[in-house]
Amino acid sequence: MASLPPARPSARPGGGASSNAALIAAQFEVRAVSTLPEVTGVVRHYAMLLETRIKAKASGRPGPNAPTGDYRRSWTHEVSSNGVAVTAVVGTNKPQARRLEFGFVGQDSLGRVYNQPPFPHVGPAVEEIRPLFLVTLGETIGDGP
Repeated sequence: MASLPPARPSARPGGGASSNAALIAAQFEVRAVSTLPEVTGVVRHYAMLLETRIKAKASGRPGPNAPTGDYRRSWTHEVSSNGVAVTAVVGTNKPQARRLEFGFVGQDSLGRVYNQPPFPHVGPAVEEIRPLFLVTLGETIGDGP
């Protein structure tokens, strides 16, 4: 096993280096507290836009047909914040959502056989809203153009 080199007698604790890490951390904290309400507003706005876009795309081809409107009405959004992060969930409680988005080929739990094609409506809506959301969020936190 190799031994450590002897300590230099002229070495000082900390090596004479200084740090402003505490100051920078405090500045980040102030910025985070002041930015959180703005970010919450942006997240809330784009969650609502995403929900609306999904509903529009679930209103006929190339998305799924929704003759009664029940499936479209089932889409909701919820925004929450824990004081540090903001989260939005856009979703539905309808069991057919996954099959409509991705399709289904095979036998279900009741023994019925399906060859249902996908009718994407969530993925395309996300891809439309994502770039707008990222630009607006970047501008809000100061990373934008």
